[in-house]
Amino acid sequence: MNCNQKTGIWKVLSVSVLIFNTTSHCFVLVKQFRPAVYMCEWERTKPKAPDSGEQAAEEKEGAAVGGGETPPGSVGMTYELCAGLVDKADLSLEEIARQEVLEECGYDVPVAKLRRITSYRSGVGVTGAKQTMFYAEVSDENCVGEGGGEPQEGELIEVVKVPLHEAMTFAYDESIPKTMGVIFSFIWFHNNMSPKYKISTNV
Repeated sequence: MNCNQKTGIWKVLSVSVLIFNTTSHCFVLVKQFRPAVYMCEWERTKPKAPDSGEQAAEEKEGAAVGGGETPPGSVGMTYELCAGLVDKADLSLEEIARQEVLEECGYDVPVAKLRRITSYRSGVGVTGAKQTMFYAEVSDENCVGEGGGEPQEGELIEVVKVPLHEAMTFAYDESIPKTMGVIFSFIWFHNNMSPKYKISTNV
């Protein structure tokens, strides 16, 4: 992410990767804590401002007996595609995507095996960010580590797997916090790749 000194416009480029494990027929996603998501949940659940002094006294008394607790950190966890910023000028998008898959999910995928799906604007309301999405097929043989990201960079990532036959149910389940990239990529897979595996995706 950088800012044009002349225009003051932020330029945010990123890559994301839909990973499908052909050994276990599942998608490999990441799950991580997002402060903005947590704060939205905190705002949604916190007590409303009182209308009178009497209500304020009642709410204060309620808080004293255990009311008004902050929500657990788990409400800030979201399911996402493996992704990362384009911050290395000497590497192609494919090479950066390969690095992210290795760091976050533990799979070593040759650059030639990455298939570009599309590019789109993912942060038009704030940054105008542009993201390029790739698709990668992996097998258990490609797994060379546990993933989890780079702790020294503040990344605390959990690798999770979603079975192919549960993918579309997962995508449309509003109780599961996820990014639009997950939903879009699962639909893309259903339309373009699922016939190859002849497995229902529960649409």
